Amino acid sequence: MAEKKIRNDLILVGALIGMLLLVGGAMLLFRSEGDMVVVTVNGETYASYPLAKDTEVDILTGENGTQVNRLIIRDGKAFVESATCPDGICASHKPVSHDGESIICLPHKVVVAIESTK
Repeated sequence: MAEKKIRNDLILVGALIGMLLLVGGAMLLFRSEGDMVVVTVNGETYASYPLAKDTEVDILTGENGTQVNRLIIRDGKAFVESATCPDGICASHKPVSHDGESIICLPHKVVVAIESTK
């Protein structure tokens, strides 16, 4: 009886892993390229930039613009090169280029999101 229960559990786990791989693979295959970088600060739109044009811009936030996130758009990808926030997680994030991907700096309330206008 216990052997049958273990076998059924293994079949269930195998089926769940298979479904997860199938859904994950489909998401990777059918994701679309974005064409705009939309920057929001504190929930308000700060600026938009085309992903096809190489750009370097400093996103200034905080009192008198003392908080800085340096956004780089190069070769169709966007990334935060440096940030004055204490943890710097946004600066270590991989470049983004697909619709729906984003880089978030919580201390500065900055969101760099990729969107598709197509």
